[in-house]
Amino acid sequence: MIILDKDAKTSPSHGTKPEERDIDQLLESCFILLDKSPGPSSHQVSAWARDMMGLEKLGHGGTLDPFASGLLPLLSGKAMRLTGKILTHDKSYLALFKFGKSLDREDIEEKMSMLTGKVYNVPPEISAVRVQVRTRKISKFEILDFDGNSLLTHIDCEAGTYVRTMARDLGLLLDTPVDLKELRRPTSGEFSLSQSITMQQLADAYWLWKEKGDETAMLRILHPIEDMLSDLPRVVVKDGAAAALSHGAPLLRPGVVSIPEDLKVGMEVLLVTMKGEAVAIAKMSQNSSVIPDMTQGEVAKPNCVLMKEDTYPRSWKK
Repeated sequence: MIILDKDAKTSPSHGTKPEERDIDQLLESCFILLDKSPGPSSHQVSAWARDMMGLEKLGHGGTLDPFASGLLPLLSGKAMRLTGKILTHDKSYLALFKFGKSLDREDIEEKMSMLTGKVYNVPPEISAVRVQVRTRKISKFEILDFDGNSLLTHIDCEAGTYVRTMARDLGLLLDTPVDLKELRRPTSGEFSLSQSITMQQLADAYWLWKEKGDETAMLRILHPIEDMLSDLPRVVVKDGAAAALSHGAPLLRPGVVSIPEDLKVGMEVLLVTMKGEAVAIAKMSQNSSVIPDMTQGEVAKPNCVLMKEDTYPRSWKK
């Protein structure tokens, strides 16, 4: 890190460290990792959670078909602005396929290898997106168990991969119908089912908070928005800069406290306060190597503001 202002200080009267936010503050911008059960759609599940907690905004990232189960991130408040980021996360699946006839394992492995790497993955007609030819990267397609007619597989793939399409294509290669009987998503990006909770656990946690005043479970379930952005380089800004950025202003040189050494023009970064609060996702306007020699001018331009306006007081006249 390049330290540009070692004497900068943050006001204890404004803002809150992410790990010290209360439940109401978290609900303004957080995410929940839900283990969706088979049956309801992703939209239904997020609507149930939204209505149960009395929230104005609660969406989901990375749709799961109604019959599928597994990891479904729910995004509350300003965290919904990160839906597009979640949708681009790599995913993993456990898929159970049923064959129309008995098959040889070696033949199946050979055909599965043909569906690994960069492959065509046309969405099925029942999907929610326009059916068109496109490619997706399948990093792993391996057998976990096989009994002659049923095949349990593990799949690591690029976001937007349709496993139903993989079943259809595998059937074409094997010259037999292949049905996708079960589908479960263990991971999405860096998040896994080990961090998730069920709808019943969410309901119980909310009841304990509202009816018994016990916040413990809710505080474990609600993840601060910063945890979703750990892959981005962090530029630390002063309180006054955070106030201006929350209103959509660019980051100017006097507002920078510290910056990573190897940033280039156009790179995406997370602008954070000295307390570690996410202010905005921004693109660099300068290489970090030239910024120490600057006294003024634009350092980065926000493309997604995450901080609530006036979290920090304005240092300029309206």
